[in-house]
Amino acid sequence: MEESTKKKSNWVKEVREWVVSLGVAVVVALLFQNYAYAQTEVYNVSMQNTLVAGQRLIEDKVTYRFNDPAQGDIVIINGPEHEGRIVKRVIALPGQVIDIREGNVFIDGAELHETYSKGETYSGTVEVPYTVPADHVFVLGDNRENSLDSRVFGPVAIDSVEGKAIFRIWPIGKFGKLE
Repeated sequence: MEESTKKKSNWVKEVREWVVSLGVAVVVALLFQNYAYAQTEVYNVSMQNTLVAGQRLIEDKVTYRFNDPAQGDIVIINGPEHEGRIVKRVIALPGQVIDIREGNVFIDGAELHETYSKGETYSGTVEVPYTVPADHVFVLGDNRENSLDSRVFGPVAIDSVEGKAIFRIWPIGKFGKLE
């Protein structure tokens, strides 16, 4: 009798240990997902040919807690400037002057040489030349003719930049670091 009680006690103890371990793993995974790295999906064509709809990315949520976005970074934005999360490229930083002339982008008077952009860039509703305000960035989609970006909704508050897209994880054939 004592042996069966001991077996039952060991079994209960083992189940309890598994439940606690799984609970801790779930909590750690949720914290990791919400505060360190996350997966995000590209939902539209505004970043073609760099990114296309349906691709999945890994987003670094830690970097921008210690550093501001840099020119050329592909960022995930989640703020009041628009509905939902969007993926765009940082083109100009606080204090920089952006100008769009004859389909080309100029930052502080120098032409921005972009190997990633698709289509001709137009100025949209933002009057150029435009000085990016403090604590904001100017973002554009790489598919310039088919992107709702800072040319339409204005500069984005740095606080609205959720993270930096660092890896493409889907489809597998396109897996790799984003430039």
